[in-house]
Order: sequence, then structure tokens, then C-alpha cells
Amino acid sequence: MSNGRKPSAQAQDYRTGYLKSPTWFGRRDRWIETELGRVGQLLCAVCQGAVDRKKVELHHLSYEGVERTADGWTAGEGHEDLVGVHARCHEWLHRLLDGDAALRRMSDRVLANRVAIARLRARLRRTVDELLIGGV
Repeated sequence: MSNGRKPSAQAQDYRTGYLKSPTWFGRRDRWIETELGRVGQLLCAVCQGAVDRKKVELHHLSYEGVERTADGWTAGEGHEDLVGVHARCHEWLHRLLDGDAALRRMSDRVLANRVAIARLRARLRRTVDELLIGGV
């Protein structure tokens, strides 16, 4: 089990197939509309800043429900299986998941993602605090 990105054929098919398919774009639009109705705005799960609907990237906490069938892709992931992030925050999240051996080995992908997000948030808070204290 690995929670990091791997250059497997299945991962490549997901990136070049599912994430470029009309099925994914429809799922993405439904997630955005649901989130806007629920919260009123789109917030980055990592930095917690506002994200423009045209620029928001969705990160999968779980791939359950994403399936390739003979008829194409099924977008069955739940709303809670996706989180909105800025592009840079998305990259930071994947770098942490890819680079941290403990996170890669966790048997629960959702938990690994939640731990990674919490660690990034804490890092960002420390950086902001250091800038504020250093700037005074």
C-alpha cells in the first residue's frame, strides 16, 4: 500500500483518462456547486484561503467510487472524498504524501491525507507567526 504518487499504468490511466474525461468534469462541477451551497465559498483545505471556482483543484482523499468500466469512467466518489485546494497547496500535499515514508505506509488513505493536511496547515501557521513576529 502506498499513499504517494507512483508511475503505474493504473495511475497513468487515472491521470490521462479519468481526470480528462467529461465524467470527471461533471463530478467536479457537482462538487463545486454543493460546496458553494453548503459553505457559500470555496476554501482551500490546506491554507484555508478562498479559491476561485475556475482555479480550484480537487484532491481525492479516497479513490473509492472511481472506477473504469467497459462503458467508461464512473465518478462515484462521495463529496467528503474530495477537498478543494489551490494548485500550489495541491502540489505541497502530494510532495508530502510522496516524500514521507510514514504517510506512504499508512493503511488508511483518508487518514494519511488528513494527517498531511494538518501538518501543512501547522507549517503554514508557524511560517506566518515567524513572519509576524520577525516583522514587528
